Amino acid sequence: MRKTLFIATVLVGIVLLAGTLTGGSPALTSPGTITLTTRAVKLQFVDRGPPGRGAGDLVVKRFLLYNKGIRPRAIGNADLVCTYTTRYAQQCTGSYSLPKGKIVASGAFEYPQFHELAVTGGTGLYDNVRGTLTVTLLKRDPERNILLFRLVV
Repeated sequence: MRKTLFIATVLVGIVLLAGTLTGGSPALTSPGTITLTTRAVKLQFVDRGPPGRGAGDLVVKRFLLYNKGIRPRAIGNADLVCTYTTRYAQQCTGSYSLPKGKIVASGAFEYPQFHELAVTGGTGLYDNVRGTLTVTLLKRDPERNILLFRLVV
């Protein structure tokens, strides 16, 4: 599984690099995956009700996005706004800014350790994508995750 994931990540990187060098199509034309890691750089909790987590409270997060197979520095950033619907369940919407465009994902989850969001669209290279985003928590403080985008056009 890891070997397949690594090969898929390398292939996506090559496709993106080839698109940069050749001028390529303005949008993706076939399915693909993108694997990134994140590091939280800002987290803000907005307690809108009784003290502690509860329905209506917000969490605003900003992450740096990395693909260490391509370069050691961040390749983009992500901004997420999550609204608690219960003490543990959240509804989140996020925008993932990458060198060739943005990917937007949204969905509900209860467990931050492992969850899936729907990819609802994007801009630039990703203007016609749909699919899923699987998030796996690696570390809590500072928060680090593995993102796996499974994109279809």
